Amino acid sequence: MSEIAAQSLKAAPETLVADLERKARRVTSPCGDGELVWRIWGSGPPLLLLHGAHGSWAHWIRNIDALSQRRRLIVPDLPGYGESAAPPKPDDGASFAGALADGLRGSLGVAAPIDVAGFSLGGVLAGALAADAPDLVRRLILIDAGGLGLQSGPTKTQPVRMLKGEALRQTHRANLLTLMLHAPEAADELAVYLQTKNVPLARVNPIGLVVPDKLRAVLHRVQAPIDAIWGEFDAPHPDPAAQLAVLRQFQPGVQMTVIQGAGHWPMYERPEAFNAALLAALERPLRTL
Repeated sequence: MSEIAAQSLKAAPETLVADLERKARRVTSPCGDGELVWRIWGSGPPLLLLHGAHGSWAHWIRNIDALSQRRRLIVPDLPGYGESAAPPKPDDGASFAGALADGLRGSLGVAAPIDVAGFSLGGVLAGALAADAPDLVRRLILIDAGGLGLQSGPTKTQPVRMLKGEALRQTHRANLLTLMLHAPEAADELAVYLQTKNVPLARVNPIGLVVPDKLRAVLHRVQAPIDAIWGEFDAPHPDPAAQLAVLRQFQPGVQMTVIQGAGHWPMYERPEAFNAALLAALERPLRTL
């Protein structure tokens, strides 16, 4: 069990988040009319982690401790989410990619290609970054990403506006089990707390950035080797084999690891299995395309 997973059994969620955030180095870069906020943990070869829609850096809360033992983790709040300002064109994935690229080259001083892993919306934007800024992306790992032009699963969530207290908490939990998590026990106090904190901070609509095939449309321009990690029971993007088939139309050598028993948010639901899969993917020799 990871350190965060073990702690979550006994510590208050807000304490877990605050304690992990205090260990990070905070960096900002220009973004739209404000700033893009980055957090950095660990040392070693850099790894950029991009979170999903209606999320923040904390989508990776159960992975940061383990991964930062091997990698220097660069984890932004995506433009328009968490503490980061919206990009100049919030309906255009290239605008998000541009803000990320400018921050990496500028405030973070990235001068050579680095490994990039993107979850859900973050995977779509990671694809845009790899396509538009090939000098920055050494390897691309897609995690339960949409935008491949396939049929989505039934993921209708319940509205949370105007709700308070226990009603709000229970609705967030129900939405997590509809969209993000497979096992009821995975929608624990920490997951509900993160959802409650992150959703009100989402200031861009992700639908147009993903649907129906925004990732698929840029894959022909991606020069970095692509691999994938998928939850066995991903609700919005079901059937990992079908997802893999699309990716292999662009790169026949794509390898996918399916995280058994996990839903759409595998790095939270099955952190040990996910961490092992991600590190294994990062350690494979780079394929020649």
